[in-house]
Order: sequence, then structure tokens, then C-alpha cells
Amino acid sequence: MKEIGEKLKETRESMGITIEEASQDLKLRPSQIEDIESGNREAFKDVFYLKMFIKNYSKYLGLDYDEMVEEFNEYLFDFTSKISIDDIKKAEKEQRKKEKKLKTVKISSPYTIEKQQQRSIPKFLIIGAVAVTLIIIIYVIILLVTKKDDEVSKTIVMEGFEFYEFT
Repeated sequence: MKEIGEKLKETRESMGITIEEASQDLKLRPSQIEDIESGNREAFKDVFYLKMFIKNYSKYLGLDYDEMVEEFNEYLFDFTSKISIDDIKKAEKEQRKKEKKLKTVKISSPYTIEKQQQRSIPKFLIIGAVAVTLIIIIYVIILLVTKKDDEVSKTIVMEGFEFYEFT
């Protein structure tokens, strides 16, 4: 990592660019530029951001950024291959603790809601609504049929010249 930083620093200085100018152009803090140039990986929480910063800084200085990123990947591989299993287990425990804390404040989107949490209409309400609708339809049909029977009986009475009105 120090070799990468030294290469970046030498190139910047040979071009006559100050840390402040580079930080303004790259929209980074001057301390971040200094940390990259000194090889201080610990100053960055995420190695992916550090890789992006190195790529952008290399591109800014006109260096072969693919080569610089490849060099950083090699450094990262060497660094991570030296981590002990105990350190990995310790990091896993810390990660689980963080996840447990995050579970208390659960954020979800419509795409990640679990099936049991989705609200739906209970089946008995749907069946009840269908049953009530059928009862209303049958009642209306019965009313229409009995109304027609009344009209038919009135018509028959009228044809026989008897004018009795049935109610």
C-alpha cells in the first residue's frame, strides 16, 4: 500500500499539484489524500471506497489506473491472507452483535416484507361477502317473479271483466 501511495505522491509532486488542489478536484478531504499517499489503509472504513479513491486519483494524475487498482488488489490479497482464524471469528461475532441491534430497528420495503407480515383479507370475510351477495340476488329474483305473478293474475281478472284489485 505504501508503494502505491508513494507512486501517487511522486506523480502529484512532479506535476506541481498541491494536496489542496487535488482534494478540491477529486472532491476529497486533504486528509484522505494524505492517508492514501502515506499508505494508511486503516483511515478508511471500507476498502472498496479506498480502491475507488485510488482509481480516481490515478486517473486524475494520468497514471494507468487499471495497473494501480491491480496493485491494490494484490496488496489487499496479501493483507487478507494473513488474517488469523481467531480474528475472523472475532469479527464474525461483532458482526452478529451489530445485526442483532439492527433487528430491533427493522427497516423494510415492499420488496422485502415477509409473507406472514403482508396484510390480506381473511377468507371468512370473502366467503361471507359472497354469501350475502347471493342471498340478495336470490331475494331480488323472488321479488321479480312474484311481481310478474301479480301482474298476470290482474290481467286474467281484467279479461274476465271483473275489476277487483288485489293487493
